[in-house]
Amino acid sequence: MTDTKTAWIAEEIASLQDQGLFTHIRTLGSPQGAWLVVDGKRVLNFSSNNYLGLANHPRLVEAAKQAMDTHGVGPAAVRTIAGTMDLHLELEQRLAAFKGAEAAVTFQSGFTANLATIPALVGKGDVIFSDELNHASIIDGCRLSRAEIVRFRHADPDDLRQQIAATSDYGRRLIITDGVFSMDGDIAPLPALADIAEALGILLMVDDAHGEGVLGNGGRGIVDHFDLHGKVDVEIGTLSKAFGVVGGVVAGKQTIVDWLRQRGRPFLFSSAMTVPDVAACIAAVDVLEESTELVDRLWSNAAYFKRGMNDLGFDTGESQTPIVPVMLGEAPLAQRFSKRLFEEGLFAMAIGFPTVPHGKARIRVMNSATHTHEDLDQALEIFAKVGRELGVIA
Repeated sequence: MTDTKTAWIAEEIASLQDQGLFTHIRTLGSPQGAWLVVDGKRVLNFSSNNYLGLANHPRLVEAAKQAMDTHGVGPAAVRTIAGTMDLHLELEQRLAAFKGAEAAVTFQSGFTANLATIPALVGKGDVIFSDELNHASIIDGCRLSRAEIVRFRHADPDDLRQQIAATSDYGRRLIITDGVFSMDGDIAPLPALADIAEALGILLMVDDAHGEGVLGNGGRGIVDHFDLHGKVDVEIGTLSKAFGVVGGVVAGKQTIVDWLRQRGRPFLFSSAMTVPDVAACIAAVDVLEESTELVDRLWSNAAYFKRGMNDLGFDTGESQTPIVPVMLGEAPLAQRFSKRLFEEGLFAMAIGFPTVPHGKARIRVMNSATHTHEDLDQALEIFAKVGRELGVIA
């Protein structure tokens, strides 16, 4: 019997399937690493955001176990009532020191960090200048704020200046950009944006989700990468990618961090990060502070793989980071390409609309410090085979 109340949903799903835009969600049966068991099959992993291999690092696992022995599993409360543990404060102090910021506050995820921060800084009658390719969490945070949203051309400081000059009716102003753009792997022109923000007295916020643990000295992020300490008001980070755990962090000026503890709604109305997550994140900071080895290996692997793909004739876009987009164009081709990669023993997901614009579907390859050169060579062989089979390369 057809459920008339949800018939439209079934029609939309069928439409996605017809367009090659329906995402088949695969299931992992192993810890994160260079190799995974996916849907029961052992495959090379080039889909995860586990840049440094910390998601299954023995020190993080052990730290989580020990913390559960002393602090239990969950905080069972929001931070402002009974959910702030000494571990939360230790992590925030360590992250602020690691990033060279005045202060830091943690959230349940990078997504909720954006949802907390943007509406706390601007509201109705204010204006946000947002890069047109900013992440969905930024877009949603902007919408929740009820401020006017003015988009500027991707990574274009000149267009930002023009948009600011053309906007005269406002209260507070905020410029927001991703640090590393997750689908293309390019880096925001943060020094130029910081100059504009400073000259015009506008708050500047950067979401460094894919720069955390990747850019800067030993993975300290995009602000450190460009030596802009003190010139960026708000730096959003995630602890679920290079840090290998889960959670979000806002680092920056003490005044802003204090304000988020008073007005950041996910901080006020959602339970705090769990005990094992917090302890594992502290251990991740330990690992990164002790050595740059993992970060250095990540960049070395990325350069090796990107060079190999370009030699084969693949279009890898304009990436400046370990993210390597393999540009294919149409979503159905990207879906077929991903399926054939998996059949050959390599896990790399197709990315299509609405994550990227129509006509710019791709395979997004995520390099890791855990890959060996043998892994990378095997991956290049598989890409070459599938690419020739589907007519992508000669």
